Amino acid sequence: MNSSNMVNRYYSPVQDKAKIPWIKFHALRHTTASIMIEQGENIKYIQSQLRHSSLTVTLNVYAHLMKPTNQEAVCRLESTIFDTKW
Repeated sequence: MNSSNMVNRYYSPVQDKAKIPWIKFHALRHTTASIMIEQGENIKYIQSQLRHSSLTVTLNVYAHLMKPTNQEAVCRLESTIFDTKW
């Protein structure tokens, strides 16, 4: 599907009919991805929803939104390493 065609044929008329302020379609796409990242969705799932060609594309665009640390993951790793009985 041609994205310009979709915006012109469907998105713009609905937005006009709803009488809401003009918001670029791409801004909604970016907002959706940002919210999914904030909610902790799997980045591979986000990539598939956005139909990016690769995970690298998704990460290049959205990596800045990811939390720098995941305390729960660190705690699980620590527990696995130090609580294991050899």
